[in-house]
Amino acid sequence: MLFGKYINKYYLKYLAFFLIGIAALVAVDYVQTYIPKFLGQIIDEDNQLIANMDELWKIIGGILICAAIMFAGRIIWRLTIFRASGGISAGLRHQMFTKAEQLPTGYYHENKVGNIMNWFTNDVDEIHEFFGWGTIMMVDALFLSVIVIISMIRLDPWMTLIAAVPILLIIVWGALVEKFMALRWENRQAEFDKLYDFAQENFTGIRVIKAFVKQNQEIHAFAKIARKNKDVNVGFARLSVIFDVIIELILIFEVAFVLGFGGWFVYAAATSTPITIFGHEINLTIGQLIQFVGYIDLIVWPMIALGQVVTMRSRAKGSLRRISAFLDTPVVVQSPKDAIVLKDVKGEIRFSDFSFTYPSSKISSLDNVSLTIKPGETIGIVGKIGSGKTTLVNSLLRLYNVEEGTIFVDGVDIMKCDIASLRDQIAYAPQDNFLFSDKIENNIAFSSDQVDNDKVIESAKFADVHDIPERIRNRFRRTRRNALRWSKTENLDRESLLQERPDSHFG
Repeated sequence: MLFGKYINKYYLKYLAFFLIGIAALVAVDYVQTYIPKFLGQIIDEDNQLIANMDELWKIIGGILICAAIMFAGRIIWRLTIFRASGGISAGLRHQMFTKAEQLPTGYYHENKVGNIMNWFTNDVDEIHEFFGWGTIMMVDALFLSVIVIISMIRLDPWMTLIAAVPILLIIVWGALVEKFMALRWENRQAEFDKLYDFAQENFTGIRVIKAFVKQNQEIHAFAKIARKNKDVNVGFARLSVIFDVIIELILIFEVAFVLGFGGWFVYAAATSTPITIFGHEINLTIGQLIQFVGYIDLIVWPMIALGQVVTMRSRAKGSLRRISAFLDTPVVVQSPKDAIVLKDVKGEIRFSDFSFTYPSSKISSLDNVSLTIKPGETIGIVGKIGSGKTTLVNSLLRLYNVEEGTIFVDGVDIMKCDIASLRDQIAYAPQDNFLFSDKIENNIAFSSDQVDNDKVIESAKFADVHDIPERIRNRFRRTRRNALRWSKTENLDRESLLQERPDSHFG
């Protein structure tokens, strides 16, 4: 299984789904072990079932009952286990999004957005897959293997011992490969981070790239990163295929091993010269050999699942490690204990010997700034790019931690204020224009939990955007009328030209 402080609580939350799903899966595993037994009874001539139609119909009925139970059980475990895995991935994404909203702006200056997007997509998907198909594979690898091996021992313990050798090889091989696969998976995800980040930066700065005609340069740079990403992914896929092929070869060797020894034992029993191993006489009939081969066929899937779950767990483990590191990031900008809640702010703002240096920089952006803005007073701050104008405003919003006793609102130190109440008292229009993919009405009313239509309309009129839809419709009507007028004129010109020159052709 997969454990971690951000995952463990989901085991309890979805315990009922997992228990029901695993119970249904075990029931399916148990019931399907009867199919080889029924087939062996039908084939074995010693039972003479072909002559006894009543017994034959009983066996056929037993096979149909097993098929019905398997059908119902597979529906149940799909509905429960996949429901639980989907809930875990949804809950984990919710935790990550909540954390992302809590982290300060500085975190996104130091960590690339492309990396974070990869954590939200590929890494969470890996955990989702592990709790879904991974759970199914683990249960099959454990319970179906045990059930089948017990059935094989009951049939013939020495034949079972012969068949167990390849199973031990698969277990040892999986244990050796797991850590190596986990390391290669982390390298693969790191290359995905670079690809995501490069694409995100280019889409964000597409206007700059086009303005400086750097499209070809960026295409070549992207091709280089994509090629490296391809090489790492192909290398990981090649390693996974080699791992699976070795398991397949071991399984094929097992089937050939069982058929070879089983055929020898059947031939010896048929010629009345049974083989004795360590005092155990092996009398294997054709039906029993078919039954034993049927068990081998059943145990093939658990062995393949065992190999796949090793690589799947290594991927999920690496992804969980990255997600946990993100969720463990401390929230450094938060309200202090016993924070002062600002109410009915008059609007006095005072900077007292304020200095600021960004966390990722060693150069001071502002040094010893002191000013007082009285309530109702309007001021303008001008300066060249990089002089610290935006930094001054962002510090007032407390997007970063500042020194205590340097910024005051109505005489209250903002480092002692409740952050939500502080920001609620400030109207802020950033220099980077941004609209959410939503209605204009909701974008205008973004700062309010309750939409006041009158205020929205008033704000839209003030910003000269209230009648934009009508302007667009009028422009469309004018364009359409002009197009129709041009079309009619062109038709008239064509007709007149054709009358003057009947041999003219227009495509």
